[in-house]
Amino acid sequence: MNQCGSADARSQACRDATQIHGGYGFTNEYPVARMWRDSKILEIGEGASEVQRMLIARELGLGG
Repeated sequence: MNQCGSADARSQACRDATQIHGGYGFTNEYPVARMWRDSKILEIGEGASEVQRMLIARELGLGG
């Protein structure tokens, strides 16, 4: 069930877009700023979900 680094790829794409847009990449008037913030939130959430899956698997005796 591992998403094979999808959060990392998403974050890298958003970092690149922020670099391309320069200072505008950090202002709330442009969607790239929102996308960067969302990518960080999703990265944290994905990590928390993976930890939760590992804990459940361990409790069920399936490894992890």
